[in-house]
Order: sequence, then C-alpha cells, then structure tokens
Amino acid sequence: MKFLSEHLGSLRELYINQLRHMYSGETQITDALPKMIEAAAAPELKSALETHLQETRGQSARLEQILSRTDSGVKSMKNKGIDALIAEGEDVIKDADNVSVRDAAVIAAAQKIEHYEIAAYGTLRRYAEILNETQDASLLQQTLREEKHADEILTNIADSANRAADRAA
Repeated sequence: MKFLSEHLGSLRELYINQLRHMYSGETQITDALPKMIEAAAAPELKSALETHLQETRGQSARLEQILSRTDSGVKSMKNKGIDALIAEGEDVIKDADNVSVRDAAVIAAAQKIEHYEIAAYGTLRRYAEILNETQDASLLQQTLREEKHADEILTNIADSANRAADRAA
C-alpha cells in the first residue's frame, strides 16, 4: 500500500507532505466525531467528544496557518491511516448491540485515532524544530498537548465504561 504519493527529496518536502495528510485527517475526524457523539450514551463521553470536536476544528485552523506559509499553500492529501481507523471504528460501533459495549467501542475507536495523531504530531513538531520553523513547532506542540489530554480524558472515562461493558455480558 502506497502512503506517500509525491517525490520526497528533502525533509522539508516530507514535512509539508505530512502536514497535508494531517490536515486531511483533521477534516476526516471533524466529519466522524458527530457520528461518534451520536453513538455514545454516557454523558461524560458525549461531552468529551464534543469538546474534542471543537479542539479538532482549532487544530485544522492551525494546520491551515502553517500550510498557508508554504510555497504551495493550503492543500490536503487524503490520510489513509485516519480513514482506515475511522472505518474500523464505525464497524465496531455499529456491531455493538449493548449501549455500554458501544460506549467502550467508541472510546477504543477514539483512542486509536488519538494515538495515531500523537505519533504524527510529535514527528511533525520534531521536523519543524529541525527545519527551524519555530512558530510551526509551537503550534504543533499545542496540538500535541491537546491530543494527549484528549487521550487522558478518554482513558479516565474508559475505566468505568469498560466495567459497565463487562457487566453487560
């Protein structure tokens, strides 16, 4: 499977390529989160996902800001990794008959996406540092903090949600 579709001859080209993939990914996540919110039953899970939806919109805006400073401007490239994680999550959520099990499935799907984003934004931030793009690095660090925080919140919610799902059996 080919993930990168451009000739990448430098770290800067790889950096811009990956920024474009994450820009697409944030758009895909913005489209997927309302479905996850609708599928969730626990009020604290719904609230956490709604908060993260707002953060995701801000993350997209930060990526637009970074990409607007590049020679090629704001363009996106479909993020196949995020696409696959969203599709997998939708399947598992749809297959969960019990509301407690469905909440556990929503959390699992969301955390897989968060972990992908944590890895991607950590890498992008480091690329920005190496390329002396200090403003970009700062914006990417802000997004990385938000992703880690969202993951922590989901982990806290998962404890009770997973216990409830276990009792559902």
